[in-house]
Amino acid sequence: MPDFLRYPLQVLNYSLFMLLVWYFSAAPPYAQLQPDQAVITVAFAHAGERIEECRKLSQKELASLPPNMRAPMDCPRERSPVTVHLLLDGKLLLEEVARAPGLYSDLGVDIYRTAKVPAGKHTLSVEMNDNVRVEGPTFSHEEEIDLKPTQLLVVDFNSDTGKFVIK
Repeated sequence: MPDFLRYPLQVLNYSLFMLLVWYFSAAPPYAQLQPDQAVITVAFAHAGERIEECRKLSQKELASLPPNMRAPMDCPRERSPVTVHLLLDGKLLLEEVARAPGLYSDLGVDIYRTAKVPAGKHTLSVEMNDNVRVEGPTFSHEEEIDLKPTQLLVVDFNSDTGKFVIK
């Protein structure tokens, strides 16, 4: 191709490319939420209870152990899975069962789930079971909420107080 034709074709190619980039940066319009929707996010870290309770070792059991391993209590490390249910107006919105990670299943879990919901007044209930030895929820909270359109509501759990925090 002769040199005098090469540069106008390059300019034309770059112009077409930039036109495509401009078009897809402005159109078609994208909306993450509809105008009448809000978002509820459940986000917290929590360690479930131990699968088995600690038990005191007898003198005979202690004597059979090497001296450097003679702890008076035997506490299994494995932790219970953490089950979370989020209900909106009595209907199940989210359900999460998080198993404890780690080599011995002894670490805390991180829960992070979101759901788009209609804006307006609702009854929000959150239940959590972190102990396989207990039937039903070990922690629960219910609250009347008024969600504004495009609002983000966060459900957190404070492990120190054992209470859910809705912000």
